[in-house]
Amino acid sequence: MIVQDVINHLEELAPLAYAEDFDNVGLLVGDKNAKVTGILVTLDTLEAVVDEAIAEKCNLIVSFHPIIFKGLKKLTGKNYAERVVMKAIKHDIAIYSIHTALDNAVQGVNDIICNTLGLINKRILIPQSETIKKLTTYVPKNEAEQLRTALFNAGAGTIGNYSNCSFNVEGYGTFNGNDTSNPTKGEKGVTHTEAETKITITYPKHLESQILQTLFKSHSYEEVAYEVTTLENKNQNIGIGMVGELEESMTELNFLAFLKQKMNTKCVRHSTLLNKNIKKIAVLGGSGSFAIEAAKATGADAFITADLKYHDFFTAENSILLADVGHYESEQNTKNGLVAYLTKKITNFAIILSKTNTNPVKYF
Repeated sequence: MIVQDVINHLEELAPLAYAEDFDNVGLLVGDKNAKVTGILVTLDTLEAVVDEAIAEKCNLIVSFHPIIFKGLKKLTGKNYAERVVMKAIKHDIAIYSIHTALDNAVQGVNDIICNTLGLINKRILIPQSETIKKLTTYVPKNEAEQLRTALFNAGAGTIGNYSNCSFNVEGYGTFNGNDTSNPTKGEKGVTHTEAETKITITYPKHLESQILQTLFKSHSYEEVAYEVTTLENKNQNIGIGMVGELEESMTELNFLAFLKQKMNTKCVRHSTLLNKNIKKIAVLGGSGSFAIEAAKATGADAFITADLKYHDFFTAENSILLADVGHYESEQNTKNGLVAYLTKKITNFAIILSKTNTNPVKYF
């Protein structure tokens, strides 16, 4: 197994196409063609984590947060990021970061929080737009079924809980090949009319390359007529944050105690208590102040996130309970989820969970 094989599995779970624009995800250090000796999964890649990888004979670190975020202009070891990269290179250790690609995955960071809290009826809090593409193409009528099947098998035609979705219109196409053409229907230099089926089908944007390759490979025409458009539709399976429900409602104080215990945090900072029960909950791992209004719009009783500033708590406006559990604490179970996922995908290879506590925040 090489590094790229592991990357392929990770990008099935969280395609990098859905990471936020500001982020730095993917293979940050190392050779994608290097043979893997061991995989260490961590929340952050610190020097201690690289030392752990060396001791465990792991030459691939899968990290949630990227060690290289704003870019490195020098490698002199003057800060922790430079020292990590230098040590990783010295010991031939690759570093892969998944970060906001996993934040936006339907089975990612926020799904893990929901499962930790036992929430049901889960859905994406802020669905992404412009992640769905639409392909329109024209194919000889007697070849339409074969082409549709090939596109379905390549991942096109899935809408929510439905697969093999397409729209088809029958009509006639005309064309006239020049002297250098090699038409598969009709003759060059003669205008030909062909009974055709217009196929319209959607697909997720990260599959565009393989969808188009499948189209060209499966289509019989020398020149394939097709159109690709980007849709404004929200993607119910891609986006940040989640909303779910407790099986049974709780009082606010019982909920805060439950939250503190389940999220294994020493402190929960919260907004004014509203003297109402908590049932519907919005969650967003990491810094989530930008999603307060979205959480309120869902009618959630509480919003669990991290890194809320003083003035953020005022925006609760006596309509929602804001609960800040801490950045590390909100994401700490992410590495366990990644280990579980990779263990299922790579059954003959040990996936090691880092034992290093990378939380930079200490409590007195």
